[in-house]
Amino acid sequence: MKLSVVATLYKSAPYIEEFCTRVSASAQTLVGNEFEIILVNDGSPDNSLDIALARAAHDPHIKIVDLSRNFGHHKAIVTGLSQTRGEFVYLIDIDLEEQPEWLIPFHAKLLDEGCDMVYGVQRQRKGGWFERISGAMFYKLFAFFTGVWLPPNWVTAAVMTRRFVDALVLHDEREMFLGGLYHLNGFDQRGHLIDKASTSSTTYTLRKRLSLLVGAVTAFSTLPLMWIFYTGVLISLGSFLFGIYIVLRQLIFNIAVAGWVSVIVSVWFLGGLSILFIGVIGIYLAKTYSESKRRPYTTIRNVYPAGQFSKSAAAGS
Repeated sequence: MKLSVVATLYKSAPYIEEFCTRVSASAQTLVGNEFEIILVNDGSPDNSLDIALARAAHDPHIKIVDLSRNFGHHKAIVTGLSQTRGEFVYLIDIDLEEQPEWLIPFHAKLLDEGCDMVYGVQRQRKGGWFERISGAMFYKLFAFFTGVWLPPNWVTAAVMTRRFVDALVLHDEREMFLGGLYHLNGFDQRGHLIDKASTSSTTYTLRKRLSLLVGAVTAFSTLPLMWIFYTGVLISLGSFLFGIYIVLRQLIFNIAVAGWVSVIVSVWFLGGLSILFIGVIGIYLAKTYSESKRRPYTTIRNVYPAGQFSKSAAAGS
């Protein structure tokens, strides 16, 4: 098998037929019939699975992985990657905002530059002002809180070598952030400028953006815990020096420090800071608890192998 194409299904019913047609045409241009298309149904609430199964009934290249429920985009992606057999893997979203035809220039750049991954980078982030600003702030804050720079405006679409994928799926984590895993995975990765289409409005609200940021930072870096330690050191040092100042002021100048307002404000400030720090530690503790149980990050309900769906359907009927 020369090429594997991986895409996830979630409310994807309007796009499946066109996506499969276009990505199949690109794959045939590149490798003939030596390819497979792996569609991972991430608990889609619409009839995406039914449409995919109907397509697979007359397309021997399609393999469908049906998850038992919705586990999240990144976990579904890694599950799909673990099912691939191709020498090269093309990862792409199915909603046609990322073009199936990018496979050919991405693959050409991979071979020409001798790298292990070519990923898409938007020239200008799509969407309205909220999507553009929140997206830009996400990468800046992620770099600030982790000390790791990720390419801003990168997209899901990417072509990878077999060794890159094999190394990536070894990261057996329950709390996944795909951009962070790419960074940890290493190898030679190159960006390719693209223009992403806009077929639908973003589903990321401000709350979801913040939740994604907190999850990504705490799943990828322990730097916030180090900040808590150093902040505690600074507060303790400042309090110690201020205490010495008060004592010396009283002994030398006989001036007592007055003002209950400043005391109350200080108490509220330090109390709030303590609760914040305990909350951050609690998030890390919860993630440690989740990882220690070693629950599977996805559960597969059924796998419909490429070229064999018609037999499965006949047996089921």
